[in-house]
Amino acid sequence: MTAPIAIIMGSQSDWETMRHTAETLAALGIACEKRIVSAHRTPDRLYAFAKGAKSEGFQIIIAGAGGAAHLPGMAAALTELPVFGVPVESRALSGVDSLYSIVQMPAGIPVGTLAIGKAGAINAALLAASVLALNDPALAARLAAWRQQQTEAVAERPEGTA
Repeated sequence: MTAPIAIIMGSQSDWETMRHTAETLAALGIACEKRIVSAHRTPDRLYAFAKGAKSEGFQIIIAGAGGAAHLPGMAAALTELPVFGVPVESRALSGVDSLYSIVQMPAGIPVGTLAIGKAGAINAALLAASVLALNDPALAARLAAWRQQQTEAVAERPEGTA
């Protein structure tokens, strides 16, 4: 069986952000496939991937994109699978351009949009895990344990204070 989650990105440079998605999924024991699928430079590859993603066994697509950030929306337009978009921080506009491009999808083509950069990449993994956990009690337990660790990692008082 194919991994339940596909992580796609527009270019190799997006991996610096999207690796946080893969690392979070790995920490939760969720397999994923990683692919470069550019909406602009490899549109035929995007079309083939998105049209075939469901039949390949994917359940969720997490798409990271910077700049014009058309990848998440185009993927969502071509598949019935849920697509979560991660705006990759750009040099020109700090990722705000990416965020606006992903979040402003027309009615009928939903893309779940996350925060810009690393936080969005991690949260995309957690959101996808939450969806998969609805039908996977073992994953639900791992996700609950991960969240509990996050809670326990927060100090009650700042270091150096009494």
